[in-house]
Amino acid sequence: MDAQDKGSDAGHGPAEPGVPGPRAPLPGPASPTDETDETDRTDGTDGTDEPAVPAGAQDQPGGVEQPPGVQVPSDAPRTGIAALSPPYRIGAALALAAVAVTVCVHLGMAFLHVAPPNTVGRKHGETIADWIYPEFEQNWKLFAPNPLQQNVSVQVRAEIRWPDGSSRTTGWYDLSAQDGRDIDGNPAPSHTQQNELRRAWDFYVSTHDDDNRPVGLRGALSESYLRRIMALRLDRADAAGPHGEVARVQVRSRTTQVPPPEWSGEKASDEAEYRELPWWPLPKGETRGGVG
Repeated sequence: MDAQDKGSDAGHGPAEPGVPGPRAPLPGPASPTDETDETDRTDGTDGTDEPAVPAGAQDQPGGVEQPPGVQVPSDAPRTGIAALSPPYRIGAALALAAVAVTVCVHLGMAFLHVAPPNTVGRKHGETIADWIYPEFEQNWKLFAPNPLQQNVSVQVRAEIRWPDGSSRTTGWYDLSAQDGRDIDGNPAPSHTQQNELRRAWDFYVSTHDDDNRPVGLRGALSESYLRRIMALRLDRADAAGPHGEVARVQVRSRTTQVPPPEWSGEKASDEAEYRELPWWPLPKGETRGGVG
């Protein structure tokens, strides 16, 4: 018999070899409830009124996931000094303070040991030696050369010549004091105000002996350099007036000791020492402050 003769039961029997079996029934239209459930599942919820909790959110306070960077307090045990009891914390703090004080004292003693002779070093020299020797002895010096412990002021006076042939000598102009007044209160003083006069005098002293005779080939150069600075400064101060001109200049230095502090007990002379240089005639081009 063929399939047509089997009636309504023909579609439910087993499929014969080579003959396709019956088709599965087509799905019916989705109900509104099914669409809602499917949408909820797509949005990551479980179909209820409350949103699904992401994985790992149960570990956060309140079951809500915290944004990145937010520190959540934990009950992890403390470590280090924080784990100690209050008495031990106080002991650790005192030990650290003692170490810090010892390091500061040692650095101060080492500094005074290698520094040039000074008031504090001389006053506490025995204490410094007891601390340094023999374990911390140093064979090097911190400063070279030793810092200046004198006030050196460079001064100049001029011989003014008038058109009628007469002349007069001015008083001493304290050029170092003038530079000091220009620097005082100035947050950005010029290099000239700070160093020109000082370096010129040091240049002269290093190239001349105590009798003001040049030593070496740079002696004449240092004289010319210092003389031209004097001519410029005198012209700036209008020393010759409107009709005169500077014929000669004389330079001197005034040296005084830096007074020690009162608590040191040291005594230093308060008398000034002077070093006067010979009169220098100015070339024609320098009499009015020129450098030619």
